[in-house]
Amino acid sequence: MSSDKRCPVIHFDHHSAEHTANHVEIYRELIEKAPVGWTEAYGGFWVLSDYASVYEASRNDDLFSSARHDEYGGPGLAVTIPKAPTEFHIPIEIDPPNSAPYRKIINKATAPKAAERLLPKIEHYVTGIVDSFIETGEADLAIVAAVPAIVVIDWLGLDPSEYQFYVDAMHTLVSAAPDSEEYKHAAEVAVPWVTKTVREHIAFRRENPADDITTYFIDAEVDGRKLDDDEIYSILELVISGGVGTTASLVTQSLVWLYQNPEERRQLIEDPSMLDVAMEEFLRVFSPTQALARTIMEDTEFHGCPVRKGDRALLSWAGANRDPEQFDDPDNVDITRWPNRHIAFGVGVHRCAGLYIAKGIAREIFTQVFTRLGDYVVDMDNVVSYPDQGTNAGYHSIPVTFTPGERLLGDTPLFGEHYTKSR
Repeated sequence: MSSDKRCPVIHFDHHSAEHTANHVEIYRELIEKAPVGWTEAYGGFWVLSDYASVYEASRNDDLFSSARHDEYGGPGLAVTIPKAPTEFHIPIEIDPPNSAPYRKIINKATAPKAAERLLPKIEHYVTGIVDSFIETGEADLAIVAAVPAIVVIDWLGLDPSEYQFYVDAMHTLVSAAPDSEEYKHAAEVAVPWVTKTVREHIAFRRENPADDITTYFIDAEVDGRKLDDDEIYSILELVISGGVGTTASLVTQSLVWLYQNPEERRQLIEDPSMLDVAMEEFLRVFSPTQALARTIMEDTEFHGCPVRKGDRALLSWAGANRDPEQFDDPDNVDITRWPNRHIAFGVGVHRCAGLYIAKGIAREIFTQVFTRLGDYVVDMDNVVSYPDQGTNAGYHSIPVTFTPGERLLGDTPLFGEHYTKSR
């Protein structure tokens, strides 16, 4: 397969230090020379990097399966390469039509009106996080990326003050190098902690219902029956893993870029009505989820390449979102670009269900940073990028200074009462 002249073997390892430092350039070169190519990394897989191939593959669920096929590539999360050691995720690891009933109840929970009801909670947490450092005139601005995790944990009815445990468990699996101690700790310690805590929470909620999303899924029906604990846990873990990583990735990359581009920052501060269009451009350029995987289910030809049943394929949203065939001047960040047909949230039946919540959180973070920390200065010599940017790109640390301001919540605690079972 790798010797087929129509599809040259490419040098590609999305978990390498080289990729972390140069992923934009790497995808640009692939689009130009080998938009569909084969790499020998991690046992071998196809890399789809241009808009046309990624878009087509995302919508062809019969050929590009999202389901787990442990006979191909070993056990683990099917949408990562190599497969991550996590439990089964509903619905992203179920192919249609079987995914549809699950997606229906999830869509209801994450619809625009449902996301709108979360806005007061989002505002409270963003305000409280900014309050925690605004009087000092200096901070690690990456702390605002904690808000998505806090909101999601609270939304599920779990203890939001424990958000860091969930970040350690779920985000580290995709941002730490696979052979690092951080990754090992996440897989062997933090993930089991999340499993135990969330499963205890589900059992507690069955006996003690509340106005939270966990109770919603306990009461929901799929094909005329209630979900069992394993199904609920699978959905909740997916919600958590999505909530703690993608919005943080978007926000941290965008805030650093805005510091480096003061004219665009000035425009957004002076005209807040520009923010929604600007966020779409940030999503396109920074693609919080860089790429996800599929398993090929038949021997055929795809964009001139002889793919085989059981082959793994990595679909690069980041590459597709910078394809010059789809976007004029794709490497230029144009905060007025419209329309903007980016695919940062994916395409097809597995398009991110939480996109409205993610946008609501990002919008509030940007708004408060602009209004309360508008003159922030980043210490670029000391920013710390995610060590592994194969799945999520972003920054672990963004040291900043700014003109000190006033707290807005006063004595109101950041974290109120919660309903989780005391451990």
